[in-house]
Amino acid sequence: MTTTATSVQDTQPARAKAPAQPRKKMTRKRWQTVAWFALMIALTCVVLYPLVWLFVSTFKPNSEFGSNPGLIPNSPTLANYLKVTEGIGGVPMWRFFLNSFILASLAVIGKLLSAPMAAYAFGRIKFKGVGIFFTAMIGTLLLPFHVVIIPQYIMFNAMGLVDTFWPLVLPKFLATEAFFVFLLVQFVRQMPPELDEAARIDGANHLRIYWSVILPLVRPALITVTIFAFIWSWNDFLGPLLYLTSPENYPLPIALRLYNDQTSSSDYGATVTASFVALLPILIFFIVFQRFLVDGVATQGLKG
Repeated sequence: MTTTATSVQDTQPARAKAPAQPRKKMTRKRWQTVAWFALMIALTCVVLYPLVWLFVSTFKPNSEFGSNPGLIPNSPTLANYLKVTEGIGGVPMWRFFLNSFILASLAVIGKLLSAPMAAYAFGRIKFKGVGIFFTAMIGTLLLPFHVVIIPQYIMFNAMGLVDTFWPLVLPKFLATEAFFVFLLVQFVRQMPPELDEAARIDGANHLRIYWSVILPLVRPALITVTIFAFIWSWNDFLGPLLYLTSPENYPLPIALRLYNDQTSSSDYGATVTASFVALLPILIFFIVFQRFLVDGVATQGLKG
């Protein structure tokens, strides 16, 4: 009896102390979670601060940009928005938006038509010299755009296409963006070749296989191409600066420069406001399509 009582008494403290260990682990995990969220919030604030500063600065008068380094304006005003709405150089602001939208839309259409075809050719068709041509295409990624500026300008000027949208749009329909072709080639090469063989048994040619089999399967990559093509074209400054000379043909990036070049003094209030207004379409476009971009990355990661 004494031995039994002693063993029961010895085991009771052990049973009482056992639940204390998980509490320490849960507490440690809770502190790690809090620290992680605090770090993410701090990084988010750092990333979003320029956007917040840009938005708040649209309400600053032009005179406060040199005298008020703070975030909050001393005398908030809507004059900058009214000035931007009126346009500049005799051209209304909606015309700049329309030009940017036309260039971005045509860039998306051109790349969606040409890049998948080139990717299908490199990824599915076995022709002589395919490796050499594909390597040469990848090599163009190492070639800066500034190297080909002069020969391209001479060529388009000889054709009388300067001060039109053609120099900015025509290359997009010729699969000149090696990055998008390379991205699509990786998707095409991961498709099982048995799909092509089954389609050929049914009498399908390359065009039918490309349209009915390959394109539906590379939809995530096409959405990625759409997002980047639209954003890159919308933000393009150098191309329109070279080929467009008439203010009525200017897109938004070139129109923003007018607020600093029209007089000897720069209108910082209008420049900041026009920059924020030009940023809104890109922000909305990315928010709408980011779900498809994430789905495309997730789908690519599950393949193999």
